[in-house]
Amino acid sequence: MTTTAPRMDTLTRDALTVLQPGFTGTTAPDWLLRRLGEGLASVGLFGRNIASPEQLAALTARLRREREDVLVAIDEEGGDVTRLEVRSGSSFPGNHALGAVDDVGLTRRVAAELGRRLAECGVNLNWAPSADINSNAANPVIGVRSFGSDPGLVARHTAAYVEGLQSAGVAACTKHFPGHGDTAVDSHHALPRIDIGADVLRERELAPFRAAVAAGTRAVMSAHILVPALDPEFPATLSQRILGGLLRRELGYDGLIVTDGMEMRAIAGTYGIERGSVLAVAAGADAICVGGGLADDETVRRLRDALVDAVRSGELPEERLAEAARRVRELAAWVPRVPAAGTPAPAPEVGLDAARRALRLTVGERGFTPLSGEPYVASFTPVANIAVGDETPWGVAAELERRLPGTVAGSFDGTAAGETPGAAAGRVAAEAALAGAGTRRIVAVVRDEHRHPWMARALDVLLAARPDTVVVEMGLPQAAPRGAVHVATHGAARVCGAAAAEALLGT
Repeated sequence: MTTTAPRMDTLTRDALTVLQPGFTGTTAPDWLLRRLGEGLASVGLFGRNIASPEQLAALTARLRREREDVLVAIDEEGGDVTRLEVRSGSSFPGNHALGAVDDVGLTRRVAAELGRRLAECGVNLNWAPSADINSNAANPVIGVRSFGSDPGLVARHTAAYVEGLQSAGVAACTKHFPGHGDTAVDSHHALPRIDIGADVLRERELAPFRAAVAAGTRAVMSAHILVPALDPEFPATLSQRILGGLLRRELGYDGLIVTDGMEMRAIAGTYGIERGSVLAVAAGADAICVGGGLADDETVRRLRDALVDAVRSGELPEERLAEAARRVRELAAWVPRVPAAGTPAPAPEVGLDAARRALRLTVGERGFTPLSGEPYVASFTPVANIAVGDETPWGVAAELERRLPGTVAGSFDGTAAGETPGAAAGRVAAEAALAGAGTRRIVAVVRDEHRHPWMARALDVLLAARPDTVVVEMGLPQAAPRGAVHVATHGAARVCGAAAAEALLGT
């Protein structure tokens, strides 16, 4: 009895230590504070937890009064995926804009400033950067979250981002290993499969992860994707071949391995989160991320008990769970309790500067006259993927309104002619935009025109009726430029909209 009880207490604490749960609300609930006292070592933050930098700083301070070395993680990529500025749009362009500029010094400075702001608020682990290569331009979940389609470019900017973020004392978590860029399915909804050869994967998808490891990334996030060339049975998050073999042994990585959200349907819909979490830790994962959609004490209890039961039954070696918990504690010991003396100096304009440099303007045959009167801004809005969410505003209407008071805006989602967006819906949306515009100059804003036929059809109709229409593409600029002027922003962050508005006004 005297030897068993302490061992089981250690086992329970280790099981809690490897969890990274979320919660609801802008203050820490009692159950979360209690779990921190029992051994929980990490907390994940999302947009629902953040009202302002001051509120976030107070929240993280409260967590640290319960556990001084708690890891406070956030999914703050900048660009389209922002939690820190979820209600206003990001002050930083995303990866694709940085890749378009291709200045690694700029990428390093952007990441350092983002890290500085996170550290000021008490956040010390960022689930970023995305090191995925845009191998498939039709990818529904990566897109502008990627630096680009060239492995060398993505590798050098991934390394620069890691270095910049960690210079501010915030641990980088490079994702989504071994590469989510060649998928046609969003792993939030189902399990994607990548059918490429192991040689292609090693040469292409793994290049940015090698660079991240060389740059000293403190964490790597696994992808919920099936890659038969590496493991025909288990997705990467649950694969010992991929986590233990490829990442640990072949790439020589010895830091923290974090799973992508276990509540995502790729895992929850195939294995269930309890079984999936056990398999993930057994495969080599050290931290179980859960809380994007499941954020309560019951989920934490279920996962804790599943891990403890798996150790007791012999399915999960106790040494593996202890090793995972040790890596969590090692990362908690690495991140500084307060910003270090070498923290980067504030650079409040670096994000807007990067967004301006990322703009690409293509002037049509008729030439382009900058906007002067109040325009009509028609935003053709696709359904947002879960990673981006639909809470964050995007576009150029608000930025033009600031500069041209009286600007009028309309938003169209492509379902005006039915449940499923199609060519007819695009025509109906364009006709509604023309009616709303009247005699005003039209600014048509799209996001990934190449992936949405209804959106392309809407532009066909608009440009046929009004050739002086301006087109602003805020997604991947894969479709051919058209319009009086075509502006590619390489992302939909607030600063991308601001930079586009400046360009349209000729400033």
